[in-house]
Amino acid sequence: MKFTILSLFPEMLEGYFASSIMGKAVDRGLIEYELVNIRDFSTDRHRTADDAPYGGGYGMVLKPEPLGAALDSVAAESKRVVYASPAGRLFDQSIADELSREQELVMICGRYEGIDQRVIDLYVHDQLSIGDYVISSGEIASLVIVDAIYRLVAGVITPGSLEEESHNDSLLEYPHYTRPEVYRGLSVPEVLLSGHHARITEWRRWRQIERTAEVRPELLARANIDERERAELRKRYGGQNGSDQVN
Repeated sequence: MKFTILSLFPEMLEGYFASSIMGKAVDRGLIEYELVNIRDFSTDRHRTADDAPYGGGYGMVLKPEPLGAALDSVAAESKRVVYASPAGRLFDQSIADELSREQELVMICGRYEGIDQRVIDLYVHDQLSIGDYVISSGEIASLVIVDAIYRLVAGVITPGSLEEESHNDSLLEYPHYTRPEVYRGLSVPEVLLSGHHARITEWRRWRQIERTAEVRPELLARANIDERERAELRKRYGGQNGSDQVN
């Protein structure tokens, strides 16, 4: 899979693709990337890429000419183009899974007040928001999306590890423990030391359900919970903490 990322500050992105699991995926040829500097397509000596918005208001807007030219340089019209924006639909695990099946994604990193709407109309397939808040760096928002996607590409991460993660079943992940057995007076749950795999599996499953009920009860409405688990959840919480979401 290839990520082509258009940015005013591509140097911010380079280290990410050379580090940790992503760096290994690139070295193994599982992931490719190309960083494109939008300013390289400006036509004036100051390499201007932004201007004041029509209609007045605060801030600056990325101009359509250099951004459009940058998109044309990577043949974006024939590829899926993603723009990270607080005005987009909320990015989640299902969208990450869908996008991980693409051969190539073109990512636009916004800045300031955003990009000219005409670029969105002409090129962008997906406007995605990483949450109900605003940050100043489209590079960071784009990397959040990239990070959620690339790890789903076959061969990047052990499949079994992906299956037990938060949100795969609309349930949050169970808590993890490692050595030592006792840390600052807190012990590892006894069941995890038992070697009884069936009991461990059941304990982890219930920790997922309980954690979701306590922290993200709205997820229970679409979680894969059987009738026995639904009944037990209602018994434990009595309709509180989202147990009514599974009726």
